[in-house]
Parts: sequence; C-alpha cells; structure tokens
Amino acid sequence: MLLGLLLGQRVSERAGLDQLAALATERLELYAANLSAELGRHVYLPGLLATDAGVQALLDKPADTRPGAELRRQTEQMLARVNVRAGTNEIFVVDAQGTLLAGNRPLQQLSPPARLRVALTQDLRQFFVADAATGSSDFYMLHPLRRQQRTVGAVVIKLNLAPLEATWVDLGLRSQGERILVADDQGVVIMSSVQAWKYAVLDRADAERRRVLAASGRYPREVGPDLGIGSGIGVQQMDSSSRLVDLPAPVKGSLLAQERQLRPLGLRLLSLSDLSEVRRQSRLAGWGGAAVGASIGLLALYLASRRRALRQLFQAKAELQDAHAQLERIVDSRTAELRQANDALKIQIAQRLQTEGELLQTSKLAVLGQMSAGLSHEVNQPLTALRALARNSQRLLEAGRTQAVADNLQSMDEMVERMGQITRQLKSFARKAEQLGSAVSLLDSVRNAQLLLDHRARAAQIEYRIEIDPGLRVWAEANRLEQVLVNLFGNAIDAMQQEPLPRLRVLALAQDEGKRVLVQVQDSGAALSEALLPRLFEPFFTTKPAGEGLGLGLVISSKIVHEFGGSLSARRLDQGMSFEFDLAVETWNTEEAVNV
Repeated sequence: MLLGLLLGQRVSERAGLDQLAALATERLELYAANLSAELGRHVYLPGLLATDAGVQALLDKPADTRPGAELRRQTEQMLARVNVRAGTNEIFVVDAQGTLLAGNRPLQQLSPPARLRVALTQDLRQFFVADAATGSSDFYMLHPLRRQQRTVGAVVIKLNLAPLEATWVDLGLRSQGERILVADDQGVVIMSSVQAWKYAVLDRADAERRRVLAASGRYPREVGPDLGIGSGIGVQQMDSSSRLVDLPAPVKGSLLAQERQLRPLGLRLLSLSDLSEVRRQSRLAGWGGAAVGASIGLLALYLASRRRALRQLFQAKAELQDAHAQLERIVDSRTAELRQANDALKIQIAQRLQTEGELLQTSKLAVLGQMSAGLSHEVNQPLTALRALARNSQRLLEAGRTQAVADNLQSMDEMVERMGQITRQLKSFARKAEQLGSAVSLLDSVRNAQLLLDHRARAAQIEYRIEIDPGLRVWAEANRLEQVLVNLFGNAIDAMQQEPLPRLRVLALAQDEGKRVLVQVQDSGAALSEALLPRLFEPFFTTKPAGEGLGLGLVISSKIVHEFGGSLSARRLDQGMSFEFDLAVETWNTEEAVNV
C-alpha cells in the first residue's frame, strides 16, 4: 500500500510536470514568435530610409542640418510621414557622434543619449533602452550611413514595447498560472507580466555587478531584487530546458521555469508555470495508487493459492500453446515482412505524388508572397477612402444633403467591388488545383493573371498589349494555367525593371489548322545570352539575385504545360525574350482579337 502511494504520487507528478512542460513549451514558442514578429516588423525600414536622397544630402551639407534649414525641414517632414504610416514611435537621423541631424524631437529625450553614441561606436544594429519617464522598454534599430568605409551617421527607428507588455500584464492578472519574462544580454528583466519583477536580476548579482549595471544607463531606476532563476540555491534542474525554481514575492511556492534564447535579438524569453494543480493531482493519484496496491496484494494472495491447484492441469496445455504460438509467430513474421514491403512501395508512390503537388503549391505561395506587399497597399487605399466617405456621409446626413450621401454610397460600392475582385482572384489562385482539364477562356486566364500582378505592373509602368480572340477556349485547368501565366508575366516584369519603355505583349496564334494555339509572352527587357538558354528549365537555376527567386518557376510551368499536352520553350528577340507554349483548342470564334 505504501509502495503504491509513493509510486502513484511520483508517476503522476512526473507525468503532470511533463505535460505542463510540453504545454509551456508550445506557449513559449508562441510568445517568442509574437515578440520576434513585433520587433522584426520594421527591421527593413532603417535601411530603406538610408537610401533616401534627402537623408544622404544631410550628410553632405552640414550647413543644412541647422534647426529651420530647408533641407532639414523637408527631411523631417518625410520622416514624420513615414513614422505615422509605419506606426513607429520615432525616426531620426544622427551623425557619427550621435548629434541630431533631423527627427521628430530633440535627441536629448533619448534615455540616455549616451547609449546611442555607444551603439554607433560599437557598430550595433539594435539595442534596448528603458524610458526614464514611463519605465517601459524601447527598442532601437540602427542602419549606419557610410562614406568611403567610414561611418558618418545613422538612421534610427524607435519602437515602444509598452503595448505588448501591457497584454502580458493583463494575461498575468487574469491567469495566475503563467508568468512571462524577457531578459537582456546582461541578465536584467526588461519586460515582465509581473510588474514587481521589472528590472530585476535573473540570477544573483553582488554589489560590484549592481554598480556596473546601474552605471550602464540602460535602466531608469535602481536594479531590482535577485530572482535566482539561473542556478544555485532553490533551483532544481529537470532537463535541458526545464527547471523548478523558488521566487520571491509576490509569488509563493515552486514554479516550472522554461527558457528560449532569441539569439538575433540577444534576449532570453522565460515562462514560469504554477505547479499547484500538478501537486494536487499527484496527491490524488497517490491515494489512488495506495488503493490499487492494496487490491493487487489481495488479488496476488488469491491467485497464488489458485495457481498451485491448477499448475499441473495447465502445464501440458502450455506446452501445446507454446508450439502453436511459435508457428503463428513464424507465419506472422513472414506476413509482416511482405506487408511492410508493400506498404513501403505505396508510401514511396504517395510521397512522390504529394511532393509534386506541394512543389506546385509552393511555387504559387512564393508568388503570392512576392505580391503581398503590393496587394496590401492596393487594398489599403480603398479602405482609407471608404473610411473618409463614411465619415463624410454622416456629416452630409446631418446637413440633409441626401443626394451627396447617395453619391458617396455609390463610390463606396464601387470600391468594395474592386477589393472583392482582388480577394476573389487571390483565393482562387492560392487554392490547390484539381488534376482535371476542361475548356477555359484563354483571355479570362490572361486577365486574371494580369490582375494578380497589376500592382507590380503599375509600379513599373508596364504597357500591356494583349492580342487574343475573346472566343478562344483551350483545354486546360484554369488555376494551373493562370499559375503558368503569372510565372511568365512576373519574370517579364523583373526583366524590364531597368527599361525606359517596358512593354509586355501576349499573342495567340493558330496552329495545325486551328486545332491548337501557340501562346507567346514577349517582353522588351534585356534578353538572356545564348549560353544561358539551355539551362532555363533546370531546377533551381535562376538569374535573379539571391533571395528573389527559387529557380523553380519555369520548371513547374514547363511541367504544367506538358500535362496539358503542350511544351514550353524560350527564344531571343531583337529586343527582349519570348516564352511560348501550345495548347489544344476547344472553340475558336472569328471575333476580332482584343488589344489592350
């Protein structure tokens, strides 16, 4: 009974701790992803602003950096607009000594300004500083401006983490079972769902270390108490990622601590989970184990007496069963080997089919990822206009101008229809295509692909020339045909980035007495060399810079066209390239071809 009590309690407590650790690990990953996403959302912005002509001119014209100078005023207006649209707290430009050149407010309000000068000296790209006024943590991102291998200034972005920390505090108030901490590279808590632990030391700090931390100027007040989470007295290591710790007030009792390193940010993210429910369940399991142990003991006495009476009776039967079981094991072993070989063959076939399908879907999602920034801008403009028209309509109703309200509603309906058209096409394009063929309109597929890339085409000022019969219907699968066209249009737009008059021409030419059609996508960009043409359809071959292409678009497009019964090829033009593929024709009316 005592053994059952101890064993039940120990097993239940261990299982509860493992389950709690697994759940805490999942939540910790969510918190880490949330924090990384919040801090990395604007990581591109300093480098983008560093390329601005006004920012570059400030470094070349020191006289124009005086307060009130025209160049500084224009740059500050630009930074203010970017600051509002990006949702950051501050954006400013400083020289190599940390002197403010342009920004939203004086540099002296940085807490402290010396921290920025240290970051410039040490060539840091990001760091945390506590706000002396509010006590919240600010995250700074820097992009150095260089002249002849020498740093002459930097663009600085400031993000305030108070809103994110407020959600953690609210979570800590509503649920006492979990606490979240974020510590910097010096082991000091800079974010916490428990306000009493803000700017406390994770492990233990002597007087000399506290003096160094206070002199760093990174914290708004004196460093808080020692939490002792790192190691030492009160810490029980469970495994490589979990340990039990005893913390000071306002928390009493042991907590399960788990840690995740955010190495690009130089941070440590910790979660502390309450063990009271695990301990309660283990006590209940211990009493249950004691009851089971007592029952097992009584049952063992009964079985022992019965076994002595039936041993001789079952001895002969056991020998026969052993022989029969051995034969069954041999048969089962041979059957299992055959079944495993058959299953392995099925798995290989299924994996190959699945890989081909996932490769097609991955290419589509990669294209959607490249288009996401422009499409978000495309949808954001109608939303902004809808908000303005709605507010204007409220004032017009109050003034009794019903006709003006009707005009506003008509405009709002047109904008909603425009956004609906974009989202419907995105949904259709991202959906996994069925391996079926039917008669589809070639002109509709070209227009759908044109709609998906409309934001890029307008940005590059592409002139479209589409010469396709409206009644032309080809045998294909609409979604995959659009994927081929999107890949070819996207490559053409990339090739014409540096052209002064970019033109994209799409033609449909009859072949085989009208039974097939040759689709040509022609651009006016820089043509590929003859040496590269044979490698165009090799997997992972690309002429784009690193990070801008997987080298799979043409390979996948060629495979799709081949499944449609055609072939994809490329040839050089006098100016640009022509990608061509043929399809079977279902109907071809004699209507006049469309020229856009």
